[in-house]
Amino acid sequence: MGAAAERQDPFAEAAAEARHRLVTELAAAGVLPDPAWRAAFEEVPRHLFVPYYYVGVMGGYERLWRDDPDPEGRWQWLEGAYEDRPLGTRLRDGDLVSSASQPSLMAEMLHALDVRDGDTVLEIGAGSGYNAALLAHRVGDENVTTVDLDTDITDAARAHLEEAGHHPAVVTGDGARGCPGRAPFDRIIATCALPSVPEAWLAQCRPDACVVAPLSTGVLRLRVQDAEHAEGRFLHTSAYFVPLRGGTPAAPEPRTGGLPRRALDADLFRFLLTLTSGSLDPYEAYALWQRERRPDRERYGVTVRGDRQWAWLDDPEGPYSWSLGASGRSRQVY
Repeated sequence: MGAAAERQDPFAEAAAEARHRLVTELAAAGVLPDPAWRAAFEEVPRHLFVPYYYVGVMGGYERLWRDDPDPEGRWQWLEGAYEDRPLGTRLRDGDLVSSASQPSLMAEMLHALDVRDGDTVLEIGAGSGYNAALLAHRVGDENVTTVDLDTDITDAARAHLEEAGHHPAVVTGDGARGCPGRAPFDRIIATCALPSVPEAWLAQCRPDACVVAPLSTGVLRLRVQDAEHAEGRFLHTSAYFVPLRGGTPAAPEPRTGGLPRRALDADLFRFLLTLTSGSLDPYEAYALWQRERRPDRERYGVTVRGDRQWAWLDDPEGPYSWSLGASGRSRQVY
C-alpha cells in the first residue's frame, strides 16, 4: 500500500500489527517458505479488500463491517480480517457466491504455483481482489489478469485493488473460457471449485505452464505440455471453495445413502467420493478406499489428453481411473 493510502487509512497501524501476527502464524505453520511470498503477505493489507464480510452463525450469517458505528464492531471486523479463516464477501438468496479464501490455503496454493520473475498469471475468480494483489506484488501489476463472472464482483475487486495501490487487469467474463485477449499465460490459478479442467485454459498456456485449481475437495497442480496435454497430482491439503459459475456444468452430487457414517465423516473418503461422482458407484468407492488403506490426496492425479480427462489413483495408466467432465468412460479394475 502506498504512503498516501496509508495516511488515509485510520486502521493502518493496527492492521499492520495484525498482519504481522498473521504472517508469523503462517510462517510457523510452514506455508510461507519463499521470502517473496512472505513479503507479499506482510505488505498487502487484507482489510482493504474486505470492507465488510459475513461469518457463519447459528441460522445464517452475521455481517461485520468497517463502518460499524459501534467501535467494538469495527475492532471485531479488523481482527477478523487478519484471522486465518475464509471470509464470505457476497451473499445471494442466502448462499455465498464469493469469498476471501483462508490465508494459509492461499499461501500453499501460491507456493505450488511456482512463479518466476516476469511470469504472466491468470486468476480465475477475482473475489475480493486480495489474491490478485498478492500476485501483483510478486510478479508486477502488468503480469496479472483476474477474471470473474459478475460485474459487481469485478467492480469491487478493482476498487479494492486501486485502494491498495495495485492495478492488474480485472476482466468480467466466464472464467471457464479463460481470457484469450490476455493470453498466453505462464501460470493459471483458480479460487473456485471445478468439476473438470476447462479446455480453454490449456490452449491459453505456454508450454510448461502450471495450473493450480481446486477440484473435488482438493487442490490440483497440473503441468501443461501443450494445448491438449497436461498432467499432475493433488496437493496434500483439503480445500472447499465456491463452485465456478458460468458455462461449466456443475459436478453431480454424490449419492451417500447407506454408506457408513464413519466413511462420510472421513475427509479423505469425501474427497474420493466427490472426485468419482458420476463415474463410480459410491459403494465401489468405499470398497476401493478401504482396500487401498485410505489413500492420501497426493496419491491421486489428473491427466488431460485432447478431449479426454480422467482422475486416477497412483498411476495415470493404472487400474483405477475415472473420467472427468461430461464425456468419456471410466476404467475400473477390481
